[in-house]
Amino acid sequence: MTEDPTQKHPRPEFPGQDQQHPGWTGPMDPPPDHGETSYEGTGILRDRKAVVTGGDSGIGRAVALAYAREGADVLFTHLPEEEKDARETAALVEEAGRTAIAVPCDIREEEQCRRLVERAVAEFGRIDILVNNAAYQMSQPDGIQAISTEQFDRVVRTNLYGMFWLSKMSLPHMPSGGCIINSTSVQAYKPSPHLLDYAMTKGAIVTFTQGLAQMTIGDGIRVNAVAPGPVWTPLIPATMPDTTEFGKQAPIGRPAQPAEMAPAYVFLASPQASYITAEILNATGGTPLP
Repeated sequence: MTEDPTQKHPRPEFPGQDQQHPGWTGPMDPPPDHGETSYEGTGILRDRKAVVTGGDSGIGRAVALAYAREGADVLFTHLPEEEKDARETAALVEEAGRTAIAVPCDIREEEQCRRLVERAVAEFGRIDILVNNAAYQMSQPDGIQAISTEQFDRVVRTNLYGMFWLSKMSLPHMPSGGCIINSTSVQAYKPSPHLLDYAMTKGAIVTFTQGLAQMTIGDGIRVNAVAPGPVWTPLIPATMPDTTEFGKQAPIGRPAQPAEMAPAYVFLASPQASYITAEILNATGGTPLP
């Protein structure tokens, strides 16, 4: 039976809630859906080796779960304070019968990125799929004057430097047929003023994806990105002052659940996407994009 997509998941208004960064899954109301009871794999990523940044919660957890149920082993990153969420993600991957390796890593630091890639190669022998998903934002309703240099630096180093380093370091260990999938955002095209610095980095990710794809396709490696609209993840109550109407602005009338993003990442990693590179797969809940 088909479902009305506007009614499939909770709609605003949501209960008021506030968390310290980086945010955690447990306190969220309503709880995010990562596909725990709904995602059914078909084995299209069997025995692939995947690295997913920010895999402890949100989109990253949903992708790790989906990849495992499609047959992939998953190494994923988390911040040290996200260890509880990371354990829950690892359990979901292991329940699918696949290897889960949770690595505390701050991708703002080049040496930590280097150690992460070395760990993945030591554990797996190669990297078939790299998902650059970890990100940082902090809403500043008072505009550019309220964005400190410290905040700007954190946003850029997390969202851009980490992606750059991990892509550069992973490519020598990625065989022909491998792929990189980056997380950009609807913010790349329709920036919200209170997320100016975050939106700027998401626009840069689009350009990076399209440029790197042209550079690597000669080696048989595809590079694409997913551009989500509003998604109900711990980053939202941890970085926004009011979440009661979060996602209401999307034409679908609600935020996405992480489980609704995961199929895009599965498709782009799959053999069925063999002719797709340098593309941005938009999953914005109906927001028209250029």
